[in-house]
Amino acid sequence: MTESNGTRINKYLSEVGFCSRREADKLIDAGRVTINGKVPEMGTKINAGDEIRVDGKLISEPKEDHVYIAFNKPIGIVCTTDIKAEKNNIIDYINHPKRIFPIGRLDKESEGLILLTSDGDIVNKILRAKNNHEKEYVVTVDKPITKTFIHKMGNGIPILDTITYKCEVRQVSAYKFNIVLTQGLNRQIRRMCDYLGYKVTKLKRIRIMNIILDQQMGKWRDLTKKEMTDINLLVADSSKTFHD
Repeated sequence: MTESNGTRINKYLSEVGFCSRREADKLIDAGRVTINGKVPEMGTKINAGDEIRVDGKLISEPKEDHVYIAFNKPIGIVCTTDIKAEKNNIIDYINHPKRIFPIGRLDKESEGLILLTSDGDIVNKILRAKNNHEKEYVVTVDKPITKTFIHKMGNGIPILDTITYKCEVRQVSAYKFNIVLTQGLNRQIRRMCDYLGYKVTKLKRIRIMNIILDQQMGKWRDLTKKEMTDINLLVADSSKTFHD
């Protein structure tokens, strides 16, 4: 809280590692955040000495450094921080000693790499669509793949009232292909395949930016210093929030 005129409440919750700014906006809108006992409006600024609570729990500055982890998510685990609403949530499954949240999401039916952190600002930097950060997947479908399928997948599919970006698509076997996305549309790969008459039977994410999936199913590890250095270089020119 170093700004002369105070810090916006969503930024504060992000900086202390409670959640991303986007999630903070949702908490504020739902009336779950209080400043000195009162529910604030969106954009309210706080100052030194203010008492900030979420769901009645006092929020304080973290005493330790942020954590950044890579997790190999099993099928059936939901990428949500709402542990009350979803019993098979990613937070309880990992059971990390620090308060962490996922960077983006991976469908319940999908498996593979997802990153989690206590650093709200880096979440927003990575998630901004215009930053074009790569995510790589191996996908299995229900019938033989054709050259036409590969060509169309790579050159844009009309879904969700838009056309998907051109992307790298490579056939791996009769029923399996590799795809690299820079978008994050809801259930994008599944919708793309559906449009072409294919059903996804298995979807696994194997890379996010410079981070390669290299741990066993259901296991997580801390990102290395080298990996974090590379991530920071990749997001160096990224905007922090969706309002910049």
